Amino acid sequence: MPRMIFDAEHEQFRDSVRRYVQGEIAPRAEAWRKAGRVDRQAWRDLGAQGYLLMWAPEEYGGLGIDDFRYDQILYEENVRHGEVGFYMQLHSRLVAPYIGHFGSPEQKARFLPGCISGETILAVAMTEPGAGSDLAGMKMRAEDKGDHWLLNGSKTYISNGLIADVVLVAARTVPDSRYGIGLFLVEEGMPGFSRGQKLHKMGLDAQDTAELFFQDVKVPKANVLGDATKGFSYMMQGLAEERLTGSVLSLASAQTAFDLTMEYIQERSAFGTTIGSFQNSRFKMAELRSQLDSVQTFLDQCVLLHNRRELSGEVAAQIKLLTSELEGKVIDECLQLFGGAGYMEEYRICRMYRDARITRIFAGTSEIMKEIIGRKLGLDDRRR
Repeated sequence: MPRMIFDAEHEQFRDSVRRYVQGEIAPRAEAWRKAGRVDRQAWRDLGAQGYLLMWAPEEYGGLGIDDFRYDQILYEENVRHGEVGFYMQLHSRLVAPYIGHFGSPEQKARFLPGCISGETILAVAMTEPGAGSDLAGMKMRAEDKGDHWLLNGSKTYISNGLIADVVLVAARTVPDSRYGIGLFLVEEGMPGFSRGQKLHKMGLDAQDTAELFFQDVKVPKANVLGDATKGFSYMMQGLAEERLTGSVLSLASAQTAFDLTMEYIQERSAFGTTIGSFQNSRFKMAELRSQLDSVQTFLDQCVLLHNRRELSGEVAAQIKLLTSELEGKVIDECLQLFGGAGYMEEYRICRMYRDARITRIFAGTSEIMKEIIGRKLGLDDRRR
């Protein structure tokens, strides 16, 4: 179904991005999956194209494009033709905006140019062994020592954890306050900051994920983002965009699985006819096509709302819930239509099945999304 939110400039940009992804990312993807990480040159190459932090002001080297649709196009094309484990969206749309929104002029001038060029790779460290979706339950602490903060604790499941040059770390700054949290820019080489081994995951083979450790890490006051007691509020402000970004990836993945399956069932034969001609195949694909188009329309409207700064937390939770759940359903149904071939690594649908499972967990589980939506409806038993 035609998507009405894009104009001619967007489509020209999509054509350009597709050529770049097909020519520069796709040929290197297998090597990244085997290595367990994306090489640093790929980040610099992406920066040279202007594809990192496209929203950043020109004074720092950015394009100054305040239109999420360009990021949407970039991520859709990378999912379809490139490598989903290349976490450009984490760098550009999840971590860097904290610096852009809450950083001082000095912090922006110091950090943003390298992030835009790809010389500085970003990660965010929120999740702890005992605190995932409940960010207010984090245990890592930061103590004010006058001219610096002292960080102690650990983080886990950190994407870009091995290759990041700067990690945005959330830590408790007010011991007796559930929401007294600060955000700190921890740089590679700071004494006491170390990384564990690469964590072995079910999927996303090219995406490096690690544990991070902080033992008496001295973080200068110049590396604190905004008010050191308001980090929780800052994180809540960024969650809508994080969930919207994840939704773009999920639906692009689901659409890609659908397209690959359409090709396969029209070529593969059984009992003297193509698999696609069976009634079961027609009905399955018809159902998935209808659901994909419906959710895509909702997602595109959420993008427009976000461009107008009107995307609420509960609507972001709705689209994250719908897209991640639909991604799981579509890829599962499509793998079934591949039959035994779908269980083989040589077929992309097999890898997509593994990659997709995390999307119902990260950026808030499906269960947490339902809680957010339900409470907005007034169905919160704590109010009784």
